[in-house]
Amino acid sequence: MTAQTEVRTGRGRPGAGPGRARPRGVAVALLALPVAALLAGHRLVPGEAGTLLDTALPWLGLPLLPLALIALVRRAWTGLGATAAAAAVWAALFGTAFVPSGSGPYDLRAMSQNMYAGNTEPAATTARLLADRPDVLALEEMRQGAATRKLDAAYPHHVVKGTVGLWSRFPVSGARIVDLDIGWPRALRATLTTPRGPLTVYVAHLGSARPGQTRKRDITMDHLAAAVRADRSGRVLLLGDLNTAATDRKLGALVPGLREAQRAAGTGLGFTWPASFPVTRPDHILYRGLRPVHAAAVRTPGSDHRAVRADFRF
Repeated sequence: MTAQTEVRTGRGRPGAGPGRARPRGVAVALLALPVAALLAGHRLVPGEAGTLLDTALPWLGLPLLPLALIALVRRAWTGLGATAAAAAVWAALFGTAFVPSGSGPYDLRAMSQNMYAGNTEPAATTARLLADRPDVLALEEMRQGAATRKLDAAYPHHVVKGTVGLWSRFPVSGARIVDLDIGWPRALRATLTTPRGPLTVYVAHLGSARPGQTRKRDITMDHLAAAVRADRSGRVLLLGDLNTAATDRKLGALVPGLREAQRAAGTGLGFTWPASFPVTRPDHILYRGLRPVHAAAVRTPGSDHRAVRADFRF
């Protein structure tokens, strides 16, 4: 038999036959579908592994971009469909965060900043905060010195408890420590007398949370949440470094009793840590009895955290 008359029994690779065809993009689908499952079912993952997954949740959408590109280039429609399904789950969780937020006149501007214990230029940090002209300013991980004296001069009313402080344009009364069972003062509660009535403000710096080590954070969160739940004030602001990502299930101890300003009135995910390239948001402004009109994270010099800012109407 000559080469010209040789009969070939398969097209493509040896051994391929009509009964062995399979949809294109199975490998891509096998990568995309677990992402969709983790996004949709992350609350089913228990314990500290679940906390870690919650914190990383927004970033699970990142591998979907190259997977979609691979599927398009290879015309792997099965893989593209699976990737689109995972992207739809991600969009359902986070898509609304990228809708442009509102703006406009406000009655009160609040800011919070973790000053960072190793800050070598605290005066520059406070100068940047003052440039935004907040009516209420909370600091965590702070040390008193020249920088705080500058704040004392700018604000007629202020109170410091341990390593947290509150500066206000409105009179402050009833300031007291909120016990977080951590050994030293890291939270306070005070009442501000505003032109529209009393406003209760909490400033808090919860215990640290690291992979496999969330016990201190959990204990301090439980104590803070108990104090807030027992508070019958109509208007409440909670400002601080809660060492809890916006996607962390532990934030549920405070939400929905309080709402997140960034989620309600910000654009984007508002990441604040680390300041140079933030990947998560442990810093929060939570509220009730107010109407947020704008919220944002603010880059400040000297600190390893970005500040958070929110504008409210009464």
